Amino acid sequence: MAEEEFAIRMNNVTKEFKVLNRHEGLKGSIKDLFSRDYKTITAVDNISINIRPGEIVGYLGPNGAGKSTTIKMMTGVLEPTRGEILVNQTIPYKDRSRNAENIGVVFGQRSQLWWSLPLIESFKLLKDIYMIDTADYNRMLELYRELADIETLLHKPVRQMSLGQRTLSDILAAFLHNPKIVFLDEPTIGLDVSMKAKIRELIKGLNKEKNTTVILTTHDMGDVDALCQRIVIIDHGCMIYDNDIEHLKHYFGSYRTLRLNLADTGWKEIIVDECQTDVMSVISEYQRMGSIKDISVEDISTEEVIKKIYDASNRKSVKKRA
Repeated sequence: MAEEEFAIRMNNVTKEFKVLNRHEGLKGSIKDLFSRDYKTITAVDNISINIRPGEIVGYLGPNGAGKSTTIKMMTGVLEPTRGEILVNQTIPYKDRSRNAENIGVVFGQRSQLWWSLPLIESFKLLKDIYMIDTADYNRMLELYRELADIETLLHKPVRQMSLGQRTLSDILAAFLHNPKIVFLDEPTIGLDVSMKAKIRELIKGLNKEKNTTVILTTHDMGDVDALCQRIVIIDHGCMIYDNDIEHLKHYFGSYRTLRLNLADTGWKEIIVDECQTDVMSVISEYQRMGSIKDISVEDISTEEVIKKIYDASNRKSVKKRA
């Protein structure tokens, strides 16, 4: 695929930070004022990613893995220490204004909506900020009406909205100027099951209608299963996986989730590697220990696969396989 056909292209990108080695106590604090004793922390370590237009990519990793640093480089907030990065054929940190015109961002609970204004007024302000053509603006509102029930929200002040309504509104605002790429950071955190499903359907609908590239960071594996065609996993700044979910599960195909309803303790969940232990032998062992009231056996879930990848003992083999 030609370079210009990628929405995001990162080539051997590294980001390092210099951190002062601090000393304890009052004397240490005074000493730190004049200290040149720094250490180098590598937040992102030699990562290369090519993302095609229209992909929904889950960018996953434990806290402190380097996800936020990578996103900040993609959005132009940070400059990489080494390596090359192109977003929509723009070097984001060199031309932040041009980059901002073609991206949308929803980060945590940091709303881009005006707190005291009705949602429609925030949309009108964003229309002027991004210089959206009136016909395009009206078409987006019609699309929003098709994909989500926004009529009850349009004239409601943001401060009167529930968390789920604000999140939904922020996502709508991020897509309003029809950006080529949207970055979503934990878009369903803290929401109930119904609102999570609604937001997932909205994201899928907007991606399908507008072919918008979506970069999703989340710890909710329900978001990953529902939205992502591809996942990228990093840990300690290093990429340890880049492929689709089914490919990932293939390498853990011998694992099963065994759920036992025991008479004395209730439901118990066990992950069994059938290459090491037969499921029936595990069931037999628990049967000898006490009465089993019910049993279910399922393939390993995406969440359990991700947990195993985070496990340091599995990291090397997964990286090698993938």
